[in-house]
Amino acid sequence: MRVKSESSQAPADGQADVSQEPQAVADHQADVSQDDELRAVAPSAVDVSQANASPVKRLRALMRRRKLLAWLLLASPMLLAVGLDLSRRGPRLMDLSGPYRLMYLGAALESLVVWSLLLYAASRRRGVLRHLAAALFVGMLTFAFGGQAYFFQQYNAYMNEDVSRFASNFMDSVVNQLLADIGNYLTVKLPMLVLAVLMVLIARRLVRPRRRPSRVAGVLAPLLLACAFFVPVQHRHLQAATPDTLYFNAIGGMLLTQLGLTDQSNQLRPRVRESLPVPPLTSRVEAPRNVLFILLESVRADATCNAPDPSCQKTPYTGELTPNRFHFSQMRSMASCTAISLAVTWAGLLPTEDRDTLHTWPLIFDYARAAGWDTAFYTSQNMMFGNSRLWVKNLGVSQFVSATELDPTADLDLGAPETLLADHVIAHIDRLKEPYLAVVQLSNVHYPYLVDPKLPQPFQPATTSKAPERNAHFFNQYLNSVHQQDLHLSRIVRHIREGAAGARTVIVTTSDHGEAFREHNQMGHTFSIFDEEIHVPMWIDAPEGVLTEAQKQSLRAKQDAFVFHVDIAPTLLDLMGVWDEEEIDQFKTKIVGNSLLRPELTTQPLPMTNCAGVWSCAFENWGYMQGHMKLEARAWDRGWRCYDLTTDPKEQFDLGVEACGELKERTLETFRRLPGKRPDK
Repeated sequence: MRVKSESSQAPADGQADVSQEPQAVADHQADVSQDDELRAVAPSAVDVSQANASPVKRLRALMRRRKLLAWLLLASPMLLAVGLDLSRRGPRLMDLSGPYRLMYLGAALESLVVWSLLLYAASRRRGVLRHLAAALFVGMLTFAFGGQAYFFQQYNAYMNEDVSRFASNFMDSVVNQLLADIGNYLTVKLPMLVLAVLMVLIARRLVRPRRRPSRVAGVLAPLLLACAFFVPVQHRHLQAATPDTLYFNAIGGMLLTQLGLTDQSNQLRPRVRESLPVPPLTSRVEAPRNVLFILLESVRADATCNAPDPSCQKTPYTGELTPNRFHFSQMRSMASCTAISLAVTWAGLLPTEDRDTLHTWPLIFDYARAAGWDTAFYTSQNMMFGNSRLWVKNLGVSQFVSATELDPTADLDLGAPETLLADHVIAHIDRLKEPYLAVVQLSNVHYPYLVDPKLPQPFQPATTSKAPERNAHFFNQYLNSVHQQDLHLSRIVRHIREGAAGARTVIVTTSDHGEAFREHNQMGHTFSIFDEEIHVPMWIDAPEGVLTEAQKQSLRAKQDAFVFHVDIAPTLLDLMGVWDEEEIDQFKTKIVGNSLLRPELTTQPLPMTNCAGVWSCAFENWGYMQGHMKLEARAWDRGWRCYDLTTDPKEQFDLGVEACGELKERTLETFRRLPGKRPDK
């Protein structure tokens, strides 16, 4: 075997370097890879520092976020108050002038300070003061926010100091009405209660109160809340303040009123009246007659069968008994307040007469007695309501009965059950000497609308809840109350017609005012002169032979004419045969209406208001009406509204103030200003 030479086995030097280079590169790459792996496993000092810094940054960011959320939580009650207010009356707030905007900002600042301090104090981890702060926060937020939501739901305005002072005069009535709608009342307040509790629980986890500041807040917060009750805010008319501060102020006003520390001179109620003496009169009637004047309570025109209609189920009982009655489809009261309507219908006065005149001008009873007529006044109303007993104290009637005589436990708002009133009238009216003037005033259709479960309730479904979404069902409850009232009234009418005096007795029936069911975003009455509150039923039933043909013709001619409550007293005096007596000319100077028995219509502009010398108003509202044209405004309205009731009976289309002609000028002459505004507005 041939052996290889040495040269063939060992490469040259140059060849050796070239052949070993790939291996060196591979070894170097392996070293680099190992270094990278080592770095991944063991970071450098810089990397370690950065890694250690990341949790700190995150913690600091979290703390900043927590602080921001804590501040937002503390400010949230004020923000909620302003937000809710904007959603309810945004356009009104945008109309506020510069000074009133500053007032609103001041109220918002007050809201921020009071709520944030209470919540801050409630967020403490320990101590008795935190429980006090939490209780105050939850309680006041529930009542301030929930209470204002409920009040605005009913009246399109907030509770304020004027309202609380007004209501302080009959707190039993306020409590009674709240209890009647307790389900809806609690439903509105429950969300605010839950929200308030959640705010406290979240604050105790989110807010980190410092020891000393939180102790100071725990002492200061209740004191500031108490001060907020008496810090004045712009509550009147414009209500240029947040709803919660208005509520605080209302509570303060109520407390001061109950303590007798407020000026109540503007809270007018009826006082004892003393009629001016009426000289002896001679009753000049075409035929012997008696007059029965029936005054319903809170019954609007469309809740009745004003015209005889056998198919109408609203008030069928009296309709069946008076098929030939004369009805008036366009009767308007001058106010939607009972006390004012009594002054108008009994004395013939305008509601704008001064307080002394309203308490001294002769009433229909005075004229009747002067003419030798017997007189009686029967009412199921509780005369303790708003000092009404003082106004009727000196009527001088030979028969008188009110709710507390019929039922010692009579409800302040509803009065005595009308079945008791009917029993009493039936038992006593025949004892009156003819001719007589008797007035029967009913009460049970006043809110909360008495409905006897044992009597017919044809309008269903019905509910006692005033919740907006159940408004139609609540209106049915009202209609059922009207229906049952008509049943009781029919017993009186039947007794009259079937008795000896029935062939000589003229029955005149109307309502003191109507009732609103959110047609213009409010409930009840006294808050406006919109037609749902002042368009009332009116009818006259006279037996054959009692009226002349001329009188009947006048009544028929006015069936669809616009007539007014100021026409009722002249009509009653005409029925008694004293309207033309010269002895009463001195009193007729302030009686602007006309007898419905005569051709003349009352065509002059007539003032309408719920703010008068016998009864002041919580919210100003007034206007004028002439024929079918009406100019009106409420305290929260942004200007006058003009309506043509012939073409727009539901008052949905404001024609602009110019369309009402001289009514604006007449309104400003009488009232001096737009309701709720300064005289220069």
